[in-house]
Amino acid sequence: MKRKFTLLLCLAIVALTVTAQKHNLESTLRVLKFQQDSTLRAKIHADSAKVNKSFAEKIRWAKLQDGEIYPVLNAGIYSGVVPVKDPTEVPDTTQEYKLLFEVTSSNPDSTAGEINTSLVEVARVINLHVASGVPLKKIRVVIVMHGGGIRIVTDNTTYKEHFKTNNPNIKLIDQLSALGARFIVCGQSVAYANIKREAFLPQVKVSLTAQTVLTNYQLKGYVKNTIQN
Repeated sequence: MKRKFTLLLCLAIVALTVTAQKHNLESTLRVLKFQQDSTLRAKIHADSAKVNKSFAEKIRWAKLQDGEIYPVLNAGIYSGVVPVKDPTEVPDTTQEYKLLFEVTSSNPDSTAGEINTSLVEVARVINLHVASGVPLKKIRVVIVMHGGGIRIVTDNTTYKEHFKTNNPNIKLIDQLSALGARFIVCGQSVAYANIKREAFLPQVKVSLTAQTVLTNYQLKGYVKNTIQN
C-alpha cells in the first residue's frame, strides 16, 4: 500500500513538473512573440520613416530644380542656379573674373553617355557668376585637363572607340569655346594614354604638362577650381 502511494506521489510530481515546464514554455513563447511583434513594428516604423524622409527630400529637390534658372548655359539640372531674393553680399561687377578649372577624370563607364560632370560644374560656375550680376564679358575661363579628364575632349570617333558611345560633351565644349573658354590637355597624360594629337577636338591645345599651365594661369591671377568626379 505504501509503495503504491509512493508511486502515485511520484507520478503526481512528474505531472506537476511537466505542467510547470509547459507553462514556462508557453510563457517564454508569449514573451518572444511579443518581442518579435514589437521589433517588427519598430522596424516597419523606422523603414517607413526612412522612406518618407527620402521621398520628402526628393520632393524638396524637385521643387528647387523646377525653379532653377540657366543664365548662360543649360547642361542639365545640375548646371542650374536657384534664385536668391535680395542677397546682401554681391560681387564687384567691374572687375574681371579669371576662372581656372582643373579636370582630372571622365565619367564612369556606366555614365559615359552623359555630359561629363566636371564640364557641368564649369557651366554651373559660369551661370552662378552671371546670375550674381557679373557680366559675361568679364568672365575668362581656362580648363586644363589631365589624367582621365583628357578623354572628354576627344573627337566622337575616338571617344566611341573607348567608351562604346557617342561623345555627349561636344555640344557643351563648343558652347564654352564660343564664350572664349580655352581647353588645354596635359601632354604627359596624352602620352601615357597613347592618344594621338589629331584625336582631340580642334579647339583643344596641348601643353608639355598640366602643372605649368596651372602655375602659369594662377600667376596671371586666375582662381583655381579643382573638380573631381
